[in-house]
Amino acid sequence: MKTHWQILVVDDEEVMCESLAAWLREDGYVVDTARSGREAVEKARERDYAIYFVDLKMPGGMDGIETMMQVRHLHPDASIIIITAYATVDTAITAMKEGAQEYIVKPCNPEEISLLVNRIIKVKNLQRENTILRKKLTRQYCVHDVVSKNPRMQEIMALCEEIASLRSTVLIQGESGTGKELVARAIHNAGDRASKPFVAVSCAALAETLLESELFGHEKGSFTGANHQKQGKFEMADGGTIFLDEIGDISPKLQVDLLRVLQDRSFYRVGGSEEVRVDVRVVAATHVNLRQAVAEARFRDDLFYRLNVIEIRIPPLRARREDIPLLANHFIEQLSHELGKEISEVSEDALRLLMDHEWPGNVRELENAMERAMVTCRGAILTAADFSFLAQAAPSPQSWAIPPGMTIEQMERLLIATTIERAQGNIKEAATTLGIDRSTLYEKIKKYEIPR
Repeated sequence: MKTHWQILVVDDEEVMCESLAAWLREDGYVVDTARSGREAVEKARERDYAIYFVDLKMPGGMDGIETMMQVRHLHPDASIIIITAYATVDTAITAMKEGAQEYIVKPCNPEEISLLVNRIIKVKNLQRENTILRKKLTRQYCVHDVVSKNPRMQEIMALCEEIASLRSTVLIQGESGTGKELVARAIHNAGDRASKPFVAVSCAALAETLLESELFGHEKGSFTGANHQKQGKFEMADGGTIFLDEIGDISPKLQVDLLRVLQDRSFYRVGGSEEVRVDVRVVAATHVNLRQAVAEARFRDDLFYRLNVIEIRIPPLRARREDIPLLANHFIEQLSHELGKEISEVSEDALRLLMDHEWPGNVRELENAMERAMVTCRGAILTAADFSFLAQAAPSPQSWAIPPGMTIEQMERLLIATTIERAQGNIKEAATTLGIDRSTLYEKIKKYEIPR
């Protein structure tokens, strides 16, 4: 969008300055003017203009070449166009040598100006998109470039690098929206399978029969509508990694089929009699407590142990609130270009509101909240008012009454048991939440006979 880029016209001749500015404004650009080189430099200190039209001959001790040099010192990526009524080969060479992008002669042709600006803006848009894409790829594929300064997340990313080239199965556990697939991709891309396929499958999105065909493929004529042989996701991921998201939701039959793949590295397509062998690393993820599902006979214990060779538990966003400012700035940088909005930061009151929110949807919810706030924001800074929908959506706190006759020891036992359950059996995480050492927590678990 044209208003995304701003232009500064610098000329001591009022008629020329205003005429050129008017032509550019008619094309939809936001244009400021300056009557001297010094005024132009002052305006450049306050704002980063995309394009500068600078007159070569100006009074006041600062001509167009010097103005251009000072502007480029402030903004190295600025596009500067020198304008002059005195066209000579020497001045043209000097201007281009000092960094002018173009050199045009008065009187200016409005059509020529429009084409020139349009060409420069197209290049700038491509450059910005390229920069954003590079940052996205870096964040997606580099193990250490995860947006987090939380110690637990740093440990997780270090573990990802250690296990990246192993064949062992990985089970990633954590609430929805914590970034389980991002961690899975980090493992894949940091190891020797990085050049091979990474195939993601959502096990919760499909019915049993469809998921079976999706995972293992099918033969022609194996069921109504099977008009040709189809490769499954396991075959597509051969040599690489398959990411099985929400593995806790698969049916008992598929649990048996998956166990065979993990044990023998082979399977049969639906309706097929030929064994298909694959070399695939399996990374699975779930938001449910699989240990509890095993205890309740909803998930096979042998499959759980096959999946849980290397376990990674991603903490929820509310347990790593120090990441919220980092993530908020990351999403501003990412979304401002996509939305075509110049938003630079989050105000202190808005940041306080974000830090206090419980984030049941975790990082995914934060990203959605940032996008919604940026869409409706009227200024360059996000304020608490832009996030008013979070306060409206927040559940009202429920008061808790102490049961009659409960002793201090009974209350402590209940608190510890509840915290361990919320941490899905992770003693280190539970101890951190309770504010005690792990050794102390182990003693209390033994004292109160709390099941883990």
